[in-house]
This record gives sequence, structure tokens and C-alpha cells, in this order.
Amino acid sequence: MKIDGTLDEAYERLHRTGPEFEGWLTNHGPMAVESMVRRGHARQVHRWLDLYMSRLDDRPRGTSPITAAEWRTALGDPHRLGDWLAFFAREVTEQPWRAVLETWWPRLLPGIAAGATHGVIRTGHAVHALLDHEDGPRLAELGQALGYWAARWQRVPSATPSGTADPASALAGVPRVPDQTAGINHRLDQLTDLTDWPVALAALRPAADAGQARDLLADLTTAAAVHYLPNAHGSPVMLVHAATAPMAVLRTLPALPSTQWVMSLHAAWAAGAAVTAAYTPAAPAPRHALPTAHQSAEETFALAVRHQDEHVIKLADTCLDVHRRTGRPDALTAVIRAIELIDEP
Repeated sequence: MKIDGTLDEAYERLHRTGPEFEGWLTNHGPMAVESMVRRGHARQVHRWLDLYMSRLDDRPRGTSPITAAEWRTALGDPHRLGDWLAFFAREVTEQPWRAVLETWWPRLLPGIAAGATHGVIRTGHAVHALLDHEDGPRLAELGQALGYWAARWQRVPSATPSGTADPASALAGVPRVPDQTAGINHRLDQLTDLTDWPVALAALRPAADAGQARDLLADLTTAAAVHYLPNAHGSPVMLVHAATAPMAVLRTLPALPSTQWVMSLHAAWAAGAAVTAAYTPAAPAPRHALPTAHQSAEETFALAVRHQDEHVIKLADTCLDVHRRTGRPDALTAVIRAIELIDEP
């Protein structure tokens, strides 16, 4: 099978930049271009990057190497971002990448909120690319993704699923944080004092084995994508991540031992529920105010690429997988809703 070199070329361009820019904004370039290439839009990648990369900052330099003895103290320290990038650049070249992932996945999962969930999302895209083809630029991308996740590692309050609710019902029962006037850290901080939060998390039906964990995770991704359609006006950009974070975990499962799948479900559920609690509006939009999608899946993704916003592209990538699995037209309509609400770059 011939491998299109566009993704590797894009990674090489992007790896001169950092995972963040303008303070705390996430570099979405690697995630968007992986989606575009995989969905048959490689010809648009470099033109899209020419515009997007003008916003990015240079890759940060390390100051003090992270060692095996002290990694715990450096976890979640954004001032060590350059050190973490250097650490994982070594890890993925000195060991098989699956071994690195198996070691670090359970260490990083509890901090799945890292970078507003972009640490795990970027990792999921990198793993997806490596499962298709393994080479230097893709290994380097996994190292960058894991380094970003480690530097921004951030917990959300969690509870083990023990109820009877399916993912859609459990997501519908997630309470809103009371103050939705500031950024994501302020919103997530409120979860600790939200009395209904542990009850809502525990309501999800538990997985008896790895296969059930995979199926529940797929259903959770579907529920979050469908939830976006009537609720996107709460925050059309941030609510995207309630679906794309669980999808990133789902796509990573084939590279992980099955013994890590249940814990992956638990972390993805906590992350998706946290974003839902933080950004769901007080009331959904009335049905008559929502768009109707008449496009095919391929046409829907082409519209997302034409729109150019990185969040729209990422959501479209997730929603196309949901549509392929379930046939639900509202997964595609969610993309049209995002195009309506998110300004073009």
C-alpha cells in the first residue's frame, strides 16, 4: 500500500512549533491535518497549514531533563513543557512506541483534563496515525502529544460507574456547574463542590469486561456527538471536546492491552461529563431552530474543511465515525450546527 507523505510533511512542519500559543491556546494543527489526510483531503493540508501556522509559537526549549526518579514531581507542571517534550522524544525513539504508551497511559489517564482534554485528543490522533503506518515523524508526533499531556496533566473529580444508565441517559443526567462565566479551569474547579456530580458519574452502567468497555465508550461518543446538536449554543467550540475526547480514547484502545480498557472508559466518561457540565446551556435550542443535514458524510466533511476552523474539522472527523457506526443523521447535522455557530478563521 502506497503511503501518502503529506501527513509526515505536515508533522515535520508542525514539530518546529509548540503545543500551545498565545499563552494557553492549544495547537490543533496535528489533530486537524491527521483528520484531513485520513478523510481524503491531503491536497488541502499545506494550504490550510500556511494560514494556521502563522498563529503558532516556536517549540519551547527544555531547561532541566526529566528523569525516571522525578517524573511525578514534574507531572502537571506547564513550566516543564519543553522538558516533557524532550523526555518523550527520547522515549519513543529508544523503546517501541506501544511499550511507551502502555507504561504512560495509566499514569496520564487520571489527568485527562490536560489542556482542556487536548492532551488525550492529540495522543489519540497520533496513535491513529501510527496504527496505519509507523515512521519517524509519526513517532515524533506521539512524543509531542504525550509530552503536552504530561505537562498540562489535570484531574477531574471522578467516581466509578456503578449504576444502570446507558451512556446517553447518563450524559443527560449530568448537572451543570452553577457559574459559567469564566474559562474551563474555573468551571472544572466547581465540580468538587457539586453535590450531584459523583452521583451523576456513578449512574453509568459499569463494564464487566474489556469488550463492554469498548462498546460503552463508543456509545458515549455517540451520545456526546448527538448532545452537541441542540446544546452547541452553550459553547460551540468547547462542547466539541465532550465528543472528541472520548473518541480519542476509543481510537487508542487497539494499541493498548485490554487490561487498560475499563480504566480508559472511566477516564473518558469523567472527561466527557466534565466538559458537558461546564458548557451545556440552561436549555437546549428548539428543534425548529436546528439545521437539517442533507449532505452525505463525505460532503459534510468537505464542508468542514472548506470552513477551515480546526474545531469544526475535529468534530466532523468524530461525527463521521459516529455516523458510520450508527447511521444517525443527527451526527452529521451536528457538524452543520458547528459550521453555523463557529466563525470562520
